[in-house]
Amino acid sequence: MEKTTIIDALKNFIKVKGSQNKAATALGISAATLSNILNGKTENIADEMWRVLAAKTGANGGKKQWLTAETSTYKQLMFVFENAQNDSLACAVCGEAGCGKTTTAMEYANSHKNVAVLTCAEYWNRKQFLVNLLTAFGIGSDGLSVSEMMDTATSALKRTETPLIILDEADKLSDSVLYFFITLYNQLEDVCGLVLMATDYLKKRIEKGVKNCKKGYKEIYSRIGRKFICITAATLDDIAAACTANDLTNEKDINRIYADSYGDFRRVKRAVWATLKQKAA
Repeated sequence: MEKTTIIDALKNFIKVKGSQNKAATALGISAATLSNILNGKTENIADEMWRVLAAKTGANGGKKQWLTAETSTYKQLMFVFENAQNDSLACAVCGEAGCGKTTTAMEYANSHKNVAVLTCAEYWNRKQFLVNLLTAFGIGSDGLSVSEMMDTATSALKRTETPLIILDEADKLSDSVLYFFITLYNQLEDVCGLVLMATDYLKKRIEKGVKNCKKGYKEIYSRIGRKFICITAATLDDIAAACTANDLTNEKDINRIYADSYGDFRRVKRAVWATLKQKAA
């Protein structure tokens, strides 16, 4: 495991989060542990901890890393995130699974201050959502009730310069948690950018909820501007850019991978790794 790579990623993580204390909270470790790592006192840091830090900071830990290419999806999403953050806008993005939404969101968060990407889960209740939101911004939540956590989050974000919250896989959220989007918008309008991001299931769910006059759905639809930003399908040039960025340049191989990709960059990644291994062998 390449520990120096992880330490470099930690330093960048601290820079993005704004302080060591906020970074430690976001990483789920003590400030003392983080300080020891940065000061080279790593003899008591377990390998498991290094792996956790590598995953949370985006470091590869010495493994070969998949490099993100500036595809049309990447450029489109970066434009959306920048506008949402700089102008404190609320919007909703939908795109096919594997089109690069999560990867781009993580890259944006790793290179811009005051950005939180929450990968939503079906099992989240309101408390778990708020704990994850506070943690992402380096804010502790021990002993706080749901209402106190919401007050803490909104108060902190009002003091933060151009914050952005990206709710990835937002279609996984239950209605009771999804309604928090309304609360966050109401409390942080013109202060914080909000992006709902998911597959087109979210679009269908909200549009159906609006049509059926389901509680909260008209409010959500209004706050995202009554439209969804739909990510364009990956082109041959996009797949070629991803392959080339990761050292696969043979045109025949690229065309084969594109034909079998279904526009899914997860399939592209697997195919590129497999092809490179075959060539190395």
